[in-house]
Amino acid sequence: MLAIAVLAAGKGTRMKSALPKVLQPLAGATLVERVLSSARTLAPERRLLIVGHQADRVEQQLQHIPGLEFVLQQPQNGTGHAVQQLLPSLEGFQGELLVLNGDVPLLRSETIEALVHAHRSSGADVTLLTARLSDPTGYGRVFVNAAGEVDSIIEHRDCNAEQRSNSLTNAGIYCFNWAALADVLPKLSADNDQGELYLTDTVAMLNKAMHVEVADADEVNGINNRLQLAQCEGVLQQRLRDHWMAEGVTFTDPLSCTLSEHCSFGRDVVIEPQTHLRGNCTIGDNSRIGPGSLVENAALGSNVSVVHSVVREAKVGNDVAIGPFAHLRPAADVGDGCRIGNFVEVKKSQLGPGSKVNHLSYIGDASLGDNVNVGAGTITANYDGVNKHRTVIGSSSKTGANSVLVAPVNVGDNVTIGAGSTITKDVPDCALAIGRSKQLTKEGWNSRT
Repeated sequence: MLAIAVLAAGKGTRMKSALPKVLQPLAGATLVERVLSSARTLAPERRLLIVGHQADRVEQQLQHIPGLEFVLQQPQNGTGHAVQQLLPSLEGFQGELLVLNGDVPLLRSETIEALVHAHRSSGADVTLLTARLSDPTGYGRVFVNAAGEVDSIIEHRDCNAEQRSNSLTNAGIYCFNWAALADVLPKLSADNDQGELYLTDTVAMLNKAMHVEVADADEVNGINNRLQLAQCEGVLQQRLRDHWMAEGVTFTDPLSCTLSEHCSFGRDVVIEPQTHLRGNCTIGDNSRIGPGSLVENAALGSNVSVVHSVVREAKVGNDVAIGPFAHLRPAADVGDGCRIGNFVEVKKSQLGPGSKVNHLSYIGDASLGDNVNVGAGTITANYDGVNKHRTVIGSSSKTGANSVLVAPVNVGDNVTIGAGSTITKDVPDCALAIGRSKQLTKEGWNSRT
């Protein structure tokens, strides 16, 4: 049996944020969600989150995660004290306890699986994850014998010059035999410079300690400030780009683009510079996104072009061109073969296949049939100051430049709306609708004395 405990009680003072550190966002998910996700393949019997600072806020943010148990650490008196709070919750538990840190979000599932497997194979009381750093300054050094057993862990400040030359460091990730750990936890002492109880001290108190050295030291990068948050974002983004480039996606300027791990791409997709994909995004085959575009929680079909535009919580069919400088807002549903052109905004509207809104228009709370042509400057006036109303335009209809359709209004099929018209009443099929005042011309107006 396996239980997982995530340490998430700290204040994160150096983040200088009103948000708890473990709730800081990283590539579209919070730090602690990423930590929990990294261990999901282990299918643990218990998952416990040790909370403290702004505990209520952390619990509320994570209440959607099924089976997650919250354990309060109050006050926060070190990592050993945090794990001591598990004693009542895990009383009688038989198995291993994997201890993860809520601010170490880059661990790969494969690394955690290897740690647990090595622990079970060795029969150790504890197996810790170690990392060899090019600059280990400030980190506790791990000293091991030829059999791979941990002889000691010495904090940087307590190392002599020879010991500091050892670059093997403690990553703060542990797999314990819970029964053995539960026996020594009450014996921890706060007799140290910080006056805290350290989980590290349990390693020397247990009979057999082993270690697993992580292959990529970036995996154990912790986050204590905004600089480290940015560095971890960079590592994660590079992983995502590398993965999708290996799958056949072209990034013409990879470092200028960001994406979410919930994105998926078809074949021969091209991502142009300064393009960002966030949340759940699906991009179909042969689509080209960017430059300078944002796609968020949207589904785009095949052969879609998006140039200098924003597509947010929208659905786009195949063979669609969007932009430049277009904005598809939530609940926009654009059919196959449509064209959304310069400075066009579409919100909560459905556009049938082949429809075109080429320039300078607002389509809100509307339903357009097939092959509708919307003239430049057309607006669906959907708001009466209190409520939103819908506009319906039938197939093969067209609006003249600078038309205003005041909702609620229904325009039939094959309708032509004259340029500059304000339409306030329903229009039947195959009609011409003109709603503008008669032109008045006064000759000689500028020759008056």
